[in-house]
Amino acid sequence: MTANALLAGPRGRRLLLEFAREADRATQQNYDRSTFNSAVFYAAHNLDPNPGVLYGPGADEPLPDITPDEVARRLATVPLPEVTEAVLRSALGMAVDNARYWQEPEGEDILAATAPMRRELRRVADHIAQSSHVEWWSTEVARDDQWSVGWGDSAESFMQEPPEQRPLTDRLVAWRNRIVEQEVQAERERPRDPKANYSGEWWSFPWEARCSARSFDDGLPAGVLFVEDSMGWERAFARRMPVPAEIEVFEIDVTDAWADLCRRYPLEVTAQKRHDWYRATGRDGRWVMPDWSRVADAYGGVHLTVRGYLAAAGTAIDVDDDTASVIAGWAPDETHWLTDAVRPDSDVVEWVLDDARERWRRKTARTSKR
Repeated sequence: MTANALLAGPRGRRLLLEFAREADRATQQNYDRSTFNSAVFYAAHNLDPNPGVLYGPGADEPLPDITPDEVARRLATVPLPEVTEAVLRSALGMAVDNARYWQEPEGEDILAATAPMRRELRRVADHIAQSSHVEWWSTEVARDDQWSVGWGDSAESFMQEPPEQRPLTDRLVAWRNRIVEQEVQAERERPRDPKANYSGEWWSFPWEARCSARSFDDGLPAGVLFVEDSMGWERAFARRMPVPAEIEVFEIDVTDAWADLCRRYPLEVTAQKRHDWYRATGRDGRWVMPDWSRVADAYGGVHLTVRGYLAAAGTAIDVDDDTASVIAGWAPDETHWLTDAVRPDSDVVEWVLDDARERWRRKTARTSKR
């Protein structure tokens, strides 16, 4: 993991910002307008294209005009604490939770992308990149430690085996045909103006494929913590996903890897994703994504490393001179399996959020009926 990789993309810069905010909270006795966190709050609110409504004492008063230069100046005075796994989990979780690809980046992401903040965030990036706790962020898929995660109030639906269905290869072909039909329809019905008020399927992965990620040393699946635009769930259910040794996995650890998939297996999605991806990236042009039905002919899975996620997710990735793509909707360390040979086993482990300690704890393990 390098400082440059952490600074390259919006999710990496947001992780750095969240780490710095936690460092500031640890050293401040009181929250007032002189702190780094206060500066982030006001500057981000002023930069946000869709700022929320403020409530509470003083909400009707004019907000302080805090510039990115001032935020960076205050950041320079924040002592950086020891890098721990707990703090990194929290910062990465915040960076993931606040990702969005259907509207403009929020104020914190815009702030972190400014030149003054990039310069000062490099100190944070250098600090984190030297930690042993980020070494796994650049590693390949953990074949012997994969977990799928589901949410809800009961494990019953997650434990039940789905009814017999067509092979995944057939469902991926049906998915591709649907995308092609949607592209024709969108080209016919939607305006070419990228600023027009239209939205659609902004993600760039196939819902038909199972997905999984590794677990931490305490057994908690990464998929429990790292959820984009989460719904505030407090109960999760996890099942191990054994991966046969012969399954070939394509690794996405840099932007060029995703671009390579798009060049080899392009699927046109310009008309249907134009408006969402323009709002997310600011780019207006032709868009493609990988044709997962064809990728499945060569690979059994596609794995996005944490490094790849932080550097590339949410950016306009150049495929050629006039075409780009977006990694949208993926989670860090997530693998999408393009084969029926990878499926969850029968044991279901329940995890619940302990509000008092703000930590997830393992509750029960059950065996599903086959």
